[in-house]
Amino acid sequence: MISRSCFISYNRYLRVMSSNQGSPPIPQSSDGLFRKPRDPSVAPRHYRRVRSLPDVCPKEPPGEAGALCDGPSVVADQHRWTVYNSKVNLPAALNDPRLAKRESDFFTKTWGLDFTETEVMPSFYLPNISREHFSSYLQETAQREKIHERCKNICLNKDDLAVPTITNNHDKARAELEQVPKIFMKPEFVLNDPATFNAVLPWSHFSVAGGKNSRDVASSRLLQEKLSHYLDVVEVSIARQISLRSEAFFHAMSSQHELQDRLRETSDAVAKLRARTAAIDRVMCRGPLQALRDTLTRNNCIKLHNKLKLMAAVHQTQPTVQLLLSTSEFVGALELIATTKEVLQQELQGIHSFRHLGSQLCEMERLIDKMMVADFSTYTQSDLSRAFEEDAQVLEKVPQQPAASGKDRLQSLVFGLLRQRKLDFLDIYSEEMIRAAKNIVRQCVMKSVSQISEIDADTVKFHEQMRLMTFHQWFDLLLDIFEHFILFLKRIKATLSVIRNVVLEVLDSSQRSRLADANHSDGRTNEEEEEAESGGPALHSGEAELAYLTHEGLFISDALNEAEQRSNAAAHAQLRAQTHTETCGSDSASVTTESSSSREHNSNTTSSLPIGGAAAISEDVMPSDLELSRVASNVQELLYTASDVSHDRCVKVLMTRAKDGSLERLSASEFVCLSQAVESFVRDTEELCGRRSMSLRGALQSQANRFVQRFHEERKTKLSLLLDNERWKQAEVPAEFQDLVDSIADGRIMLPERRHTGSEDRKPGEFLCVDAQKYAVVGTVLLLIRMFLEYCQCVNDIPSITTDILTRLADLLKHFNSRSCQLVLGAGALQVVGLKTITTRNLALASRCLQLVVHYIPVIRAHFETRLQPRQYSILRHLDHITKDYNDHIAEISAKLVAIMDSMFEKALSKYEVKAPMPSACLRNVCKQMAKMHEAINELLPEEQTQMLFLRINASFKLHLKRQLARLGVGNDGGPQYGLVMVDVAFYSENVQALRSLEHLDLNMPEIWEQKR
Repeated sequence: MISRSCFISYNRYLRVMSSNQGSPPIPQSSDGLFRKPRDPSVAPRHYRRVRSLPDVCPKEPPGEAGALCDGPSVVADQHRWTVYNSKVNLPAALNDPRLAKRESDFFTKTWGLDFTETEVMPSFYLPNISREHFSSYLQETAQREKIHERCKNICLNKDDLAVPTITNNHDKARAELEQVPKIFMKPEFVLNDPATFNAVLPWSHFSVAGGKNSRDVASSRLLQEKLSHYLDVVEVSIARQISLRSEAFFHAMSSQHELQDRLRETSDAVAKLRARTAAIDRVMCRGPLQALRDTLTRNNCIKLHNKLKLMAAVHQTQPTVQLLLSTSEFVGALELIATTKEVLQQELQGIHSFRHLGSQLCEMERLIDKMMVADFSTYTQSDLSRAFEEDAQVLEKVPQQPAASGKDRLQSLVFGLLRQRKLDFLDIYSEEMIRAAKNIVRQCVMKSVSQISEIDADTVKFHEQMRLMTFHQWFDLLLDIFEHFILFLKRIKATLSVIRNVVLEVLDSSQRSRLADANHSDGRTNEEEEEAESGGPALHSGEAELAYLTHEGLFISDALNEAEQRSNAAAHAQLRAQTHTETCGSDSASVTTESSSSREHNSNTTSSLPIGGAAAISEDVMPSDLELSRVASNVQELLYTASDVSHDRCVKVLMTRAKDGSLERLSASEFVCLSQAVESFVRDTEELCGRRSMSLRGALQSQANRFVQRFHEERKTKLSLLLDNERWKQAEVPAEFQDLVDSIADGRIMLPERRHTGSEDRKPGEFLCVDAQKYAVVGTVLLLIRMFLEYCQCVNDIPSITTDILTRLADLLKHFNSRSCQLVLGAGALQVVGLKTITTRNLALASRCLQLVVHYIPVIRAHFETRLQPRQYSILRHLDHITKDYNDHIAEISAKLVAIMDSMFEKALSKYEVKAPMPSACLRNVCKQMAKMHEAINELLPEEQTQMLFLRINASFKLHLKRQLARLGVGNDGGPQYGLVMVDVAFYSENVQALRSLEHLDLNMPEIWEQKR
């Protein structure tokens, strides 16, 4: 066994080495001994090696025909040495004669003889481990080790048990079977297949020539031996399996005989039982069963008679429906048709004479649908087209009847349409509503044009007629249209309220019916539980026998529960009929104008139908709760649509008028009247319909923006003309402007009403008094105050344009500031107005006017802030920027006044000399110019500003005097020149402090002697 395993291992080793490294073939002889290879030139040509045949039946044939096996081919590889030809002497292969001594182990064989002589030094990083290191662990596990050893001795290991011989035999048989190629084990193995045949019998390995050589004979013999060997292996395996299962086979054979004996006994017992059953049937059953069959036949005849009576009642359906339609009782006709269709489907299905009745009833139902839709459309047209002088209630209101069936025409139509699921009837109402809204505008225009003789309605187009009207005529027309639309919306709201109430009643009735059905089903469940507890329902006489009857070979167990089903159906139909009566009324009550004969005929017809027919069908055909809720919401949306339609038509009227720009040319009062009228109409429709429509308000907003643009352009142009013609002289203040300023001080930021008496008698004032301050102003500033009050008044009247007005007002104030700066500081008035020069009085007057505007900017800001939303407060920053610009402008004017005096000081003091007589002529000239300056601005500016201005002028004087003294070399040394200078300084101080409001001005003249650091 050892030599065999070594040989197999070595053979595998040779295969691997030959395939991986391509080692040269090892020549060997046919007797298996190693022979030295010969020189090819010396070797005789007739020498040929004997090769063993390859495995012609591989275990796993590949899919391709050219590669049927992994082994060598007999024909193609006959001259190439392979590992299949390796036959050597194992000791000779393992002994290498070149080695001095044999390798002691694997390492010396692989790495050389010096490997064993090398000693491995112990590692310096690893500690020396002894048994003492494990002493603590052994002590802890000693007890568990003892228990483990004891258990191991008691319970032997399953691996230690003797393996049965059968296992060895089974492994041996499996090994032998594995030698058989798997192609023979496949279920699709057939020799008819060429590929399989070539795989099993590779004839391509043999020579094609007709003669047989020794090689072909050897190959065929080897193939036959292999196939015989495979057959023997399979037969041995089959015999082994049969021997293992022989005991079960013989047991099955013995059990078969016992089973046959028992079947024979059973057959005899069945034959005896059949004979006894036939005797019982002949003696005891045939007579009673015949009697029960007769009873069943009688019951069937009674049912047939009832069916015939029902057919007679159904036959009268069409005349009754026509009679109901003649009185416009659509609901009753639909109920009768639905009941008849239900009877045809449940009770009379398959009756040949009624085969066309169902289609006829469907056609009549479609006809009724068209009639209801047409009637609803006619009603809508009549309701929306009637004169507005009538009341806004629903058209053709039927007087209330004492019974609950007193419904008006609209309610009947709506209920019928709901019952037929014609839920789009609101679209019809919407279309008629839009058409009626157009007619309202047209009728109002025609009515107004007929009262105006200047407009010829026959030659002028409809839109042109409104443009040819004056504003007051068009405004009266617009008010008339608003009034008609308010009445129009009230009428629509009344009609939609009726429709909504009908829908809500049907929805409420459906919910109550569903609740009643749930209670009824709970009652039935309780009754069934009680019957189950008492042993089941008590059957009527004869019903117990019917449960066991057979009719024509079939069980008729349905007859057992027939009476119970009939009673339950009657109770359920009665409950639904009561619910339906509360919802829509019975047929006889809804036909209020029906004649007595037709009522009697209808009642007779419906009474012949099954119980619960019309009442049971009503709930099934009605819309679901979700659909009814959707219809109710659509009714409310239709009211919103009516409001939007009304606003849209008014927008068209407004835009038709505004097409030629006439609305932009309105005066402020006229546009305010228009805005108030539109706001009133929008507010009324919002209260009436419950939702705000934005189309008319948006159109008004767009017109308001254009109006504001024109309003602003007019005032800006007017302001520009006033500034261009302003000569910058102090103007008298009329009394009306003083009153205007006083009203602003009292908190009334609006234009006062015109007074025809009183204001003309009062003389105009010289100054404008504002908060106990006097302002000397020009006429342009007075008109500017009136202008921004007009802006504020416009915001009060039209709140929607607050932001736009504020922006325009800011632009107006900017324009005044920039233009006044160009005219005064920039000396533009010299060319525009023709002034000879810009005097200090002009500058002071301009500064005072700017201060007046700055005073009113916070008032304007507070006024607009109360009318803006918090998110719009950012617009107010424009006023802050404007205030800063005005203050800068005022500062520039003050600097200009100082600069004028500074240039005069520089020119005069440059010629100053310290010599007698004193005071000098130069100082006299300076004091004279300062007196003129004081005289020009004293009456215009307040005392505080005058003092501040002269302090800056005095500082400029001291600076220039100080420079001249330094140039002349005069110092504070107490000399003669110092005395002369002090005389001039005293003269200067006396003259300046002699001016009004400058008596206590601190001139600080010793500063002229201070030296520069």
